[in-house]
Amino acid sequence: MSALLVTGIGELVTCDPTLGDGSPLGVLTDATLVIENGRVSWVGPAGAAPAADVRVDLGGRAVVPGFVDSHAHLVFAGDRSREFEARAGGARYDGGGIAGTVAATRAATDEWLRARLRGFVAEMRAQGTTTVEVKSGYGLTVVDEARSLRIAREVTPETTFLGAHVVPQGTDRRGYVDLVTGPMLAACAPHARWVDVFCEPASPHAFDADESREVLLAGAAAGLGLRVHGNQLAEGPGVRLGVELGAASVDHCTHLSAADVEALAGGSTVATLLPGVEFSTRSPYPDGGALVAAGVTVALATDCNPGTSFTSSMPFVIALAVREMRLTPAQALWAATAGGAMALRRTDVGHLGVGARADLAVLDAPSYRHLAYRPGVPLARALDLPDPRV
Repeated sequence: MSALLVTGIGELVTCDPTLGDGSPLGVLTDATLVIENGRVSWVGPAGAAPAADVRVDLGGRAVVPGFVDSHAHLVFAGDRSREFEARAGGARYDGGGIAGTVAATRAATDEWLRARLRGFVAEMRAQGTTTVEVKSGYGLTVVDEARSLRIAREVTPETTFLGAHVVPQGTDRRGYVDLVTGPMLAACAPHARWVDVFCEPASPHAFDADESREVLLAGAAAGLGLRVHGNQLAEGPGVRLGVELGAASVDHCTHLSAADVEALAGGSTVATLLPGVEFSTRSPYPDGGALVAAGVTVALATDCNPGTSFTSSMPFVIALAVREMRLTPAQALWAATAGGAMALRRTDVGHLGVGARADLAVLDAPSYRHLAYRPGVPLARALDLPDPRV
């Protein structure tokens, strides 16, 4: 068995408190990792490192787990920069602009969508992201939703059926819910791990509590895990519905009541915060620090999409969360790694303990604190490791 030694790590964030300083980040200094068959097999101080076949020296750089982006919409065509400009002038977001992306996506070829998707994934890796969830939701027909998921499945196992993104313009609501929970679900479930719904009674384009429940229960009956877009535009039923049904994550959580926070703290559902959306839509930022203090498990993700958060940068998201959501740098990094893994119910990513996937993000900096300390600077990249068998 060939082994790869990664040494010269000035600061190693493991997100395993048993390995480091006892905090949730489990930080080690002057550290070394051994990787075998794509997995971490040893972690510890450089002076105690075992022998290995190949050695990579990082020259004192910091290493963190590869970012886990648990909410992204990457299969789409079209451009909505004019919509962004309109919001900069005071226009309010209500979900209606999704229709433009739907029309462009339906008109695009498989090859074009595939190339753009792979471009986004490469862009994310160049900024330290090693795991990404990809949703459908810009097809909204049986054929277009299924092809979006087939294409997404080529780059990630974390694919989410979001036929219930909005009710298409000119479509009967009842008939569309029947389509989503019937023929569309049947065509999409073989290509998806998750089902999601945009539960926002404040928007005429989204789904109310009863419709959302129907979509989620149908997805669960088809063997899919549950996710919810909830409480983005106003307080509503999304969070409590997600917690009640055991959803892995409720995403956005911009407008929360005390009862919502209590429900999240008492359940296993992760609150995934998406600060790029608040940045783009000029909405109020939720208080992530208060959620952590209340005992809520928090994740961070980009929500990379053409309408409300066209960023692929998890470091940017971390910096926003520290500046605007009252998370500490340590809390924000944990939410972008271990928190994201929990939102995807994964135990093999989001940390660098023994047995984890060898998904490393290297920082051109001495400490993880620089992710928020130097916003906008391209410090992070996923580490492409040499094959020790060569």
